[in-house]
Amino acid sequence: MSQPQPSFDQLPRYVRVRSEPDAAFVEFDFAIGYPDLFVELVLPRAAFASFCERNRVRHMDAAMAEAVDADMEKWRYGASRGQAD
Repeated sequence: MSQPQPSFDQLPRYVRVRSEPDAAFVEFDFAIGYPDLFVELVLPRAAFASFCERNRVRHMDAAMAEAVDADMEKWRYGASRGQAD
């Protein structure tokens, strides 16, 4: 039997901050369900904190960010940098 799919509201939400820690505005990637399918957003610091709280986001760790970058590179160039042609 297949397991029931989570509703949209139950899907995990991911944030990856791209801006410098002391920047007035926070530049970040926001994804729902799949961390590698994201939109780029910019918010003032206070609005970003509120956004994260309301969406119960998971901040991407270094390993997750690296995996997303590797996947993007694979789609852009057809193979990972370390792979032979």
